[in-house]
Amino acid sequence: MSFSSSGLLQFPELKDLLGKYAGSAAGRALVEELEPHRDRARLESDLAEAGEAIGYLRETSGAQEAKAGAAIRLRFDQLRDIETPARILRVEGASLDGREILDLFHTLALAGEYRGILLGVAERFPLLARRATKLADLRGLARQYSRSFLPDGSLSDDASVALRRIRRDIERQQRSIQESLERFLRVHRDDGTLQEDFVTIREDRYVVPIVAGQKGRVDGVIHGSSGTGRTLFVEPFETIALNNQLVRLREDELREIERILAEITNALREHSPEISATAEALAEFDLVFAKAGFAREYNAIVPRFSGADRKLVLRDARHPLLETVLRKQRRPIIPISFELTEERRCLLISGPNTGGKTVTMKTTGLLALMAHAAIPVPCAEAEFPLLDDVLADIGDAQSIAESLSSFSGHLLHVKQMLEQVTPESLVLLDELGRATDPEEGGALGVAILDEFRKSGAFCLASTHLLPLKLYGARTPGVLNASMGFDESTLQPTYELRLGAPGKSAGLDIATRLEMPAPVLAHARAVMPKLQADFQELLSELHRQVAENERLGKEMAEARASLERKQAEIERDAIRKEAARQREWTARSDEI
Repeated sequence: MSFSSSGLLQFPELKDLLGKYAGSAAGRALVEELEPHRDRARLESDLAEAGEAIGYLRETSGAQEAKAGAAIRLRFDQLRDIETPARILRVEGASLDGREILDLFHTLALAGEYRGILLGVAERFPLLARRATKLADLRGLARQYSRSFLPDGSLSDDASVALRRIRRDIERQQRSIQESLERFLRVHRDDGTLQEDFVTIREDRYVVPIVAGQKGRVDGVIHGSSGTGRTLFVEPFETIALNNQLVRLREDELREIERILAEITNALREHSPEISATAEALAEFDLVFAKAGFAREYNAIVPRFSGADRKLVLRDARHPLLETVLRKQRRPIIPISFELTEERRCLLISGPNTGGKTVTMKTTGLLALMAHAAIPVPCAEAEFPLLDDVLADIGDAQSIAESLSSFSGHLLHVKQMLEQVTPESLVLLDELGRATDPEEGGALGVAILDEFRKSGAFCLASTHLLPLKLYGARTPGVLNASMGFDESTLQPTYELRLGAPGKSAGLDIATRLEMPAPVLAHARAVMPKLQADFQELLSELHRQVAENERLGKEMAEARASLERKQAEIERDAIRKEAARQREWTARSDEI
């Protein structure tokens, strides 16, 4: 199954970010294949393995000691492509070339090493150790044949007795040809026949450069000419037999190389199933440790999935792509926290423009997709219901594509979402009822949000509209929230505050931007009394929320102080009891 809003919520971009933590091309390919799904058993298994990998990396962050039981860093960036050789091995009669064999030996040696390391920490990391059993230990085979190769993948003279003999014969034959041609050069050095005084090679034959106008003075075979045509490359008749013998020796060398490569390939082919399984396991390990590397970099944790008592819990959640951008700008990211339950499934967010409402929804949606792809999420705590889809209406891209008005596109998309929603969906509605008359948009928004609420789905919605804010305040199962706004600086704080709707702060922002006083006065005068009263109520609610937060902080501090005093009392009591025991012991000794 596919989650319909993956693109809108930037899941492909998240995979691009995750892929940077994979070391091999095979690992990056598996990252690219990741998609959200709802197979609970597979999700929990994959997340548990990612959790072990996070713990493993945490251990390797200390000093590296190559001793039994040490969590030694695994370098997946050192792996070479063995999927291609593994496929060739499955084709009977096909041979690997030297470079492919050398890459295979290199990676098989690492696989055997990694297998030993991970099996050595099986008690602490059982899931990683279980996967390590899929890695074949073919280091003996690799050592047996590796000495036959040079670093560039060509065969060394030690590959076989026959190859060494043939190459020595080739060297002797080359010296004989060189000596014959040097005699030719000495004879013609001063008679104007030679264009240059050296021996070269054309078409794998040794030749000498002759002046084109003097070709009649030399008996031999012409193998080419220079770009200007003034030089001919001639093989003298006296070296033809020697060159022919050299060609035959090189053919013998090629046949022996092909025989050796076929022999080594057949030896590897006997282990083809193990090699294929090793290639697959190494790629999967790279994926698991890419998740762990991402988790370490972004302080991500393994999310959990709720059971029958469904919940959506995020504590200190951060959008990883936004965090990446803000890090480059050396700016902090403001985390979000909230909890939805079966009794309260809808979160209605209001507040100023650019205050973070859309980011809150995108963060929730992307992290839900990440959890359903078994990717750790950047939170202090995260729990999700098992979802069948994340349905999102964010922005106007869909209406532009269909040449519809912004409002029509918005409604069409929401209509499709209403047709698709189930009790197991997550719904994200940005600026519900936007792009039309506020009164009608508010009424329509209330009706739409209530329909999603009745569907049983978890839902996040944002709005500026008064009817929706009132709906959130009056409707059971809906939690009002606002994006923080600093009344003193008239700036958004980007903090998600639960318990009260937010002020859109349009007039406040206009004041900060120094809109002319008569304009502001006129605006306040024409504002409907109901809305003005509501804004006053909001201000009072926010003051109450702030006061509750202050009191909560004071209570927490008082509780901590009380606990410290209690600990001091218990400590003093222990010391007094110990002193009495020592005194009693001393008296006993005197008696």
